[in-house]
Amino acid sequence: MRYSSLSPDDLVKQCAGSRNPAIWQEFIRRFQPVIATAVLRTARHWGEPSRQTVDDLVQETYLKLCDEDSRLLRSFESRHPDAIFGFLKVVAGNVVHDHFKSAMAEKRGGGLVDALGDPNSQAEMISKGDDGNAIERRILLRQIDDALGRLVSGEDQERNRLIFWLYYRDGLSAKAIASLPSIGLSTKGVESILHRMTGMIRSHIEGTGSATQSA
Repeated sequence: MRYSSLSPDDLVKQCAGSRNPAIWQEFIRRFQPVIATAVLRTARHWGEPSRQTVDDLVQETYLKLCDEDSRLLRSFESRHPDAIFGFLKVVAGNVVHDHFKSAMAEKRGGGLVDALGDPNSQAEMISKGDDGNAIERRILLRQIDDALGRLVSGEDQERNRLIFWLYYRDGLSAKAIASLPSIGLSTKGVESILHRMTGMIRSHIEGTGSATQSA
């Protein structure tokens, strides 16, 4: 069988739960650029990673995809032709963030990880495009994450915070986020949540909205 002729979605279906070296070789050939780029971009949120670190995290991403008989790939549901690319970016990004958070927790104590908040390279809508210096940006991101903890409530709290950071931290589009199995929303639903949460954060930072609301 010529695996190179498979569509991205069909290739993922063939790989899910398979131990066939040939199909996985095609998976790596097809998706290596997406995974490697996502790992490098995400790792740079934490500093300038070494080549060895990036290579290790790419391998760790593949292990994550193969874990539990390819559970993540088996749970993937495609809602548009490019959904798999957004999905792989999320998996790679989560692997990188987990790696560095764990490393920092071991080195300096778990409290520091919480104090730093989520690393973020795409907060232009909130920071209005002003890069500032690294310290000011870190303070802003910590304020944003703290505000999310206070303002976002209800049974969908964790999901809505995840949507916020996938959009602003990892650069996924609303359409890509909506394609993830765990989200369970349409693109318009994701856009609506992002609009409300961004407004809440802006109001909170500007001092005009201190009341806790549900997103």
